[in-house]
Amino acid sequence: MSKTRLEAFTDAVIAIVMTILVLELKTPEHATLEALWELRFQFFTYLVSFLTLAIYWNNHHHLFQASRQVSGKVLWLNILLILCMSLFPLTTAWMGENVFERAPELAYAAVMLTADVVWLCLARALAHVNGVQSTIAVSLKASGYRKSAISISLVALGMAVGVFLPMAALVACLASLVPWVVPDRDIERRLHGPKDPGQGDTQHHEQP
Repeated sequence: MSKTRLEAFTDAVIAIVMTILVLELKTPEHATLEALWELRFQFFTYLVSFLTLAIYWNNHHHLFQASRQVSGKVLWLNILLILCMSLFPLTTAWMGENVFERAPELAYAAVMLTADVVWLCLARALAHVNGVQSTIAVSLKASGYRKSAISISLVALGMAVGVFLPMAALVACLASLVPWVVPDRDIERRLHGPKDPGQGDTQHHEQP
């Protein structure tokens, strides 16, 4: 099964979600710097969500660049990931207007936590369909799964603390992005570095 349509569809949806994010920003009510300053929290949450989506897109590109095969399970997990990302404009707008409130902060973190869990499931599904000796499987085993575990743990911890200190949820979401700012170096090395005769892209073909 070709991965081209999946990548093109995902790229288009992420671009649309990013556009919706900026459309949710309100115009200052007055032509003054004070009016602009009043929107600082909305602009901050917009930047956080834009950065989050950009990081997801960048790593999604690398994930599928290292993959050769997809399956029906991969397609549905990718759709579920898109569903999670499509909720960012809603939770971003809500949190931007209520940045210190518990419910919006926890809702935002819950969307990110769900997206991170789905991402991990998607990565495992890709590793399975491409085979244990494939570039994607070996790279994920080396560092990808560890990064996912760190992100999921941080956001989950942030949500737990956020019940008592709402800002902790947003701080945890930001911290969870740090390991992903630079895409997986192991994937880069295996894709563009010298070929290791002992490691090929062994394909494990599966019917969707």
